[in-house]
Formats: sequence, structure tokens, C-alpha cells
Amino acid sequence: MVRRLTAALAAGMITAFAASMAIAQADVVKERQALLKQFGDATKPVGGMLRGSTPFDLAQVQAALDLYVKNAKALPALFPEGSGPGSDALPAIWSNKADFDARFAKFGSDAAAARAAITDEASFKANFPGVIRNCGACHDSYRQKN
Repeated sequence: MVRRLTAALAAGMITAFAASMAIAQADVVKERQALLKQFGDATKPVGGMLRGSTPFDLAQVQAALDLYVKNAKALPALFPEGSGPGSDALPAIWSNKADFDARFAKFGSDAAAARAAITDEASFKANFPGVIRNCGACHDSYRQKN
């Protein structure tokens, strides 16, 4: 009787742990998707500035770059092993995690350098494209194309 009770308790704990892990994986996917959506929301108007369809706004450019720096530091931890399902994340992220993490580090450092260098529209047009090239390079390798 004690063995059955112990076995049932152990099975219940394992099931609860597995369920909590599945919920945690779903939460981490939602969290990283929210941060990546912030990238897109911040980049859209700045992209308009690059194309000349939106007036240059230094404060908005600086805010976007600050967001890039902040989120680039947080995002690598939001890609734990096995958190690909339910997202556009490719398995290559986890088979080459060091490169993936290094790309976020480069994105953050490039954004910080651009933040210091951009003081006007001319320096914006010279420096900002290099920052957002990081996005495309990472998406090409690590994001499922829709």
C-alpha cells in the first residue's frame, strides 16, 4: 500500500513538473515574441526615416537604439533548449547556440555604438543600416520563413 501511494505520488509529481515545464516553455516563447515585436514596432518608423518617407526624429532613433541594446541583452536567455515549438525559431538556434547568442551580442554592441555616433540625419543614414543588417542576418539563419 505504501509503495503504491509512493509510486502514485511520484507519478503525480512528475506529471505536474512536466506540465509546469510546458507552461514555462510557452511563457518564454510569448515573452521573447513580445520583445521581438517591440523591435519591429520601434524599427518601423525609423525605417521610414531611412527611406525618406518619415521626417528624421533623433529622439525616436535614440529610443529605438536604446530598446535594441536592452532587449539584445535579455533575448538569448529566452531561447532555452526545446522552446522552438509554437514559434518561428529554427532548430539551428540550439545546434549553434554560441553563434546565435553572439549575434545578439553584436546587435547590442552595434546599436550602442550607433547610439553614440548618431547625432543628426547624415550620421543616422551612415550608421543605422549597419545595425539593422544584424536583424536580417539572424533571421536568414535562425527564423522560419513564412
